[in-house]
Parts: sequence; structure tokens; C-alpha cells
Amino acid sequence: MACVHDHSCEDHDCSSDFSLYKHVDLSKVSALNEAITGSVKSVFRSWEQRLNSSEGHLESNEGDPELLVFIPFTSDVKIKSISVVGGADGTSPSKMRAFINREGIDFSDAQNMQPIQEWDLAENLQGVLEYQTKYSRFQGVGNLTLHFPDNFGGDATQIHYIGLKGEATQLKRDVVATIVYELMPNPSDHKTKAEGGGGLSQVE
Repeated sequence: MACVHDHSCEDHDCSSDFSLYKHVDLSKVSALNEAITGSVKSVFRSWEQRLNSSEGHLESNEGDPELLVFIPFTSDVKIKSISVVGGADGTSPSKMRAFINREGIDFSDAQNMQPIQEWDLAENLQGVLEYQTKYSRFQGVGNLTLHFPDNFGGDATQIHYIGLKGEATQLKRDVVATIVYELMPNPSDHKTKAEGGGGLSQVE
């Protein structure tokens, strides 16, 4: 389901209003089948800059419209909506499939795995459409993989902007929340075989 971003950003602070842009771990963002290595990083910008592609855009290799974008976060996030601005002349992606907390997905995995949600996309050249997630499924997201299997008939797929809205938690991804040390060994946990502490029995 898509909703139209129909209010004035002068009245709403769209850049920080649920925007997850600052929580994307940009140094670790990657894409499969990108024509220019590293170009995927250019599609993550603030809301106000969504139509400014002077820094470049993500494009698939010619003749192969499929793209796979891996987006890690610096903290766990909850994702409410996703916005994708594609290219003109049939190069916009026509479908989007999402996987969460799955690292190292390749095209074979993406095609054979069940996504947590998928959307049929419209050509969103002005960035006014936002695609709502099934919010209860997008909780505690440490990384998001977006699979764009096809476009509207172009030789390649172009993506100029990916916007994510939601909330970030306080848990940093690079910090282990709870570490339990065994400060004083409990003798009952360390019985010897002679004491009956878990010797192996042979099954006939």
C-alpha cells in the first residue's frame, strides 16, 4: 500500500520526522549488480535532498534490471514506510521485496526465500509516494535487504533515492547489551563423571 506525501515540508520537519537516514551505516551499505561499484551509497540522503541526484545514482548493469541492496543500521530500528525514487523511461523498479536481519543474501537466495513483505511499485519520479510496511513485522531491524527484481521495461534499473521512515532504538549494533560472566563456578555445574555428573550411558 502506498500513501501520498501530500503535506508541505515547511509545516512538517520531514528530514527528522521519523527519518532513519542518520541511522543507516553508510560505510557498510552495498548492492549486487550495480554498474558502478559503491554507487548505492549515493541514494541515501536527507528527505529534502531526495530529488538531488548530483552525487550520482544506483544503476544496474545494462540488460539485467535486477538489483539487491543491503542496508545495515547503526542501531536497531522500526521501519514504518519506504520511499523509492526511480529513473525515467522505464528504468524505475516495478517491484520491491524486503528481508530483515539476513546478511549475505545473493540473488538466488532472494528469489527462493519468502520476503517479509513485497510491494508493486509505481513510477515515483517526484518522490511523493511512500510504501507502508506491515509495521509489526519490521521491529528490531538490524539490517534490511531490498530486492528489486524488475523494472518498467528499461534496459537497466535506476534508483535515485531510498528513504526509510520509522524509529530507532537506543541499542547500538556494535555494543553487546548483556554479557554474563561466570564469576564463581558453581560446583554442581562441574560434577565429575565419578560423582554422577552426566556420564555417558551406552545404548544397546
